[in-house]
Amino acid sequence: MRVRSRPALQGCTLNKSVSQTKEAAHWYLDQGFMPVPIFAGSKMPKGDDWQNQRYSHPDIEKVFGHSENIGIMLGDPSNGLVDVDLDCDEAIELAPLYLPPTPSVHGRGKRPGSHWWYFAPGLSTRQYKDKANRSSIVELRSTGAQTLVGPSIHPDDDIYDTLATKPATIDPDQLAAAVQSLSDAVHARRYGDDWRSKFERPIVAHRVATPSSLDESQVIDRAIAYLATMPDAISGAGGHNATFAAANILVHGFALDVPTSIRLLEEHYNPRCDPPWSYRELEHKVNSARSAGNHNNPRGHLRDTQREIQRTDYGVDLSAFLNGGSTDEHEDEFVPKDTTAEPFPMHLIDVPGFIGDVIRHNLATATRPQPILALGAAIALQAVLCARKVRDERGNRTNLYIVGIAKSSAGKEHARKINKEILFDSGNGVLEGNEDIASDAGLFSAVEANPAILFQLDEFGRFLKTIGDAKKNPHLFATLTMFMRMFSSASTQMKGKAYADNTKNKTIIQPCASIYGTTVPSHFYESLTRESMGDGFVARMFVFESEGSPPPARVNEIDIPDSIVKQASFWRDYKPCAGNVAHIYPKPTVVKADQDAVVVFDAFAQSFEIAKIQNGTEIESSIWGRASEKACRLALVRACSRDCESLSINRDDAEWACELSGYLTRHMMHAASQWVSEGQFDEVQKRVLRIIGSAGGIMTTRDLVQKTRWMKKRDRDDLIANMIDTHQIKKIINQTATKPRTEYAII
Repeated sequence: MRVRSRPALQGCTLNKSVSQTKEAAHWYLDQGFMPVPIFAGSKMPKGDDWQNQRYSHPDIEKVFGHSENIGIMLGDPSNGLVDVDLDCDEAIELAPLYLPPTPSVHGRGKRPGSHWWYFAPGLSTRQYKDKANRSSIVELRSTGAQTLVGPSIHPDDDIYDTLATKPATIDPDQLAAAVQSLSDAVHARRYGDDWRSKFERPIVAHRVATPSSLDESQVIDRAIAYLATMPDAISGAGGHNATFAAANILVHGFALDVPTSIRLLEEHYNPRCDPPWSYRELEHKVNSARSAGNHNNPRGHLRDTQREIQRTDYGVDLSAFLNGGSTDEHEDEFVPKDTTAEPFPMHLIDVPGFIGDVIRHNLATATRPQPILALGAAIALQAVLCARKVRDERGNRTNLYIVGIAKSSAGKEHARKINKEILFDSGNGVLEGNEDIASDAGLFSAVEANPAILFQLDEFGRFLKTIGDAKKNPHLFATLTMFMRMFSSASTQMKGKAYADNTKNKTIIQPCASIYGTTVPSHFYESLTRESMGDGFVARMFVFESEGSPPPARVNEIDIPDSIVKQASFWRDYKPCAGNVAHIYPKPTVVKADQDAVVVFDAFAQSFEIAKIQNGTEIESSIWGRASEKACRLALVRACSRDCESLSINRDDAEWACELSGYLTRHMMHAASQWVSEGQFDEVQKRVLRIIGSAGGIMTTRDLVQKTRWMKKRDRDDLIANMIDTHQIKKIINQTATKPRTEYAII
């Protein structure tokens, strides 16, 4: 990149003894903005944890380099800074007519006026795209993002202007409405005032059934599903109240009769109670709930709740997911949440082309929509469709090991079903592998018969636990090694076991086996050990974990849209090279990355190379060591989804892939910190931390004792004392009207 001189900051007197980047960082901090260090010549922040960093003036001297770019944190709680990024000429031209006035209009060299700044706390990032070609019109960037400011230099050599004046403060809803109006105006400019009729397909509302159309069995099914989300009843820890609440849900929320309510509690709730209730006690709870008054909602309100999902003939509106909204109008407040886990960046599910179409169809037909799992499954599907047919310049192929994690009965099987139907309808049924793997020999034979193959495995967590014990299951343990060898052999050849009889010796040319496995959280995380995290198998996985269990909704079965079948059929017929033996010795099409994408990949790799790989722990080095390669594979798959006719990896592909790989890697490291232990004592400590985390990160002494009754009092006291000394938890004493209440909180 050509070196350019940087202009002086407005309102700043630069000290020649320090770099201008540092001077700018100090200046922005004084103005109330939080500066972010960015790699020189890129948009990539330094460090994988940059969103959680808040720098003081002394920190800036240590963190900011001499020739770097600089960004500003968006959505920071201290100010709620929002950047309205105008991505097309029409938006820049029309912005003054639709956006509220603000004195901070600025842009970089070739696009003056392309950024408008506001203080609007509470807004989430969202993107407004052209309905026809999916190009970006305007992006409202806030929480979880940053944006470059002067004196940064854009990768294409433009110089950013300095944010020198305070932005206007505006109501978040008003700003969101103004941006939507601007997007509509751009559509009208491009396609005429009747543009809606051209692009917005008719909406069919599928409602959750009302009492007039629900039969008794359907009401009971919904009640059972709701019971599954309610907290267990533990004696001495609010067990009576928890059971009464469950009984009240049945007789009041779902308007069930007393005998049915008792039966459901006995069969579907009592097994989770400690100790279990007698039939007479359950009967008393139900009768008490039935006679209770002072309800805020009418009887049967959960039975009668109508939930509308906007569905089209090709899929479902993703806006609720992309904007961070819940799919459930009555979000369950009782579901334990790990407050230290990073939420999934939901805007990543908006993938162009084939993957996005599959996700929309998945969610449109799901009884329990799971967008995160839908993304993982759609990526696996696209990966196997173009297996052995494409590679990037570094030799990366599209064989991916993907795990979808969700609670029991939360809709994990739907994505596997969709993939199966698409493969069958498009004539790609041969790409679907066995649903059960009995041995390494069986695995080798399956891939030998079909080198491009997708194994869709249920109960994948149990499978990992089983194959992890070489003594108990030697024939299955070898499949772990086989999968690892296949992953690394996708660009070459893989030889089977050696036999004296040469006719039995087998070789697979460029095996490209992918996995989409589903499991419940406990089975998967209990399978994690230091060995599995360090030997590279787990490091090769992409783990997509659902963040909730949506309530069931009645949906109509919809055939796989023709557009999806057509795109899948394209890959069935795609032949990267001619010849009768091309399917045996394939020469994949090389999908090149443009220069902007290369900059993104390089910056992503640099961001964790020293801290996480060179100087990290054994587990950190193993997991982060694969992050860059996984990003390249994801970008390759996204490029195939976006435009199968003209294959290339662009900046959007690279940024999406790096953000997703970075998140999934951090998510896995967080799981390791909670589940992988150094020994028995550390294992118990992590279990206690998970117990406190499931309660929101803070728990009273009484509740903690109830949840750890399997421990002796002396052992518990020693453990808590050690966790306080090692700064894992802290002790909080709150004064009450009677006696002090002691709580323990995760630090």
